Amino acid sequence: MMDNVKVKVDGKWKFINDIKKVSVYCASSTQVSKEYVEAATRLGELLAEHDVTLVYGGGAVGLMGAICDAVKAHGGKAIGVIPHFMVEKGWLRPGLDEVIEVDTMAERKHIMAEISDAAIALPGGVGTFDELMDIVALKKLGLYLKPVVIMNTKDYYQPLATLLERSVVEHFQDEKFRHVWKMADTPEEVVDLIFSEPYWTKDVIENAAL
Repeated sequence: MMDNVKVKVDGKWKFINDIKKVSVYCASSTQVSKEYVEAATRLGELLAEHDVTLVYGGGAVGLMGAICDAVKAHGGKAIGVIPHFMVEKGWLRPGLDEVIEVDTMAERKHIMAEISDAAIALPGGVGTFDELMDIVALKKLGLYLKPVVIMNTKDYYQPLATLLERSVVEHFQDEKFRHVWKMADTPEEVVDLIFSEPYWTKDVIENAAL
């Protein structure tokens, strides 16, 4: 993992992360509204502009397809991490810069976390929820120290934010749990956060249990 660089911007100290690859969790549904597709597309454009390689589930449709198509259309690189059975179903997007085929969904999550410098969750279904909660749990335990950002398009994740806040209020989580992830409303805010949110240190494990 790369270290943070701390610089002064407009009189304030700001962390600048060396982000080369970012894992993006998102949906493959083709039935979602255009606002979600537009936000995913814009994020793909920004990743390419910042020379950040997309690491994602390898799909060709839905928000998966939208973000990857935008990355590739703007000269960026994309790595697909996908289970064998999905390849056999014909779900793999052609033209990726690298394809990592795995045996299980759990292995997919592990590799995506291992090779990325940050993680972003876009709106999605239970698969995306699973990936997001897994990376949040890993960060809480000090096993993933990199930025985790939730893109809250159309306030999609507000119910989840409310639930996670209640887990702190009801003492299921330490107060510091609030800082495990950051939430952003726009793709521009997401990119700003992955570059500026400081990495955690492994002593965070001391706050994992109440």
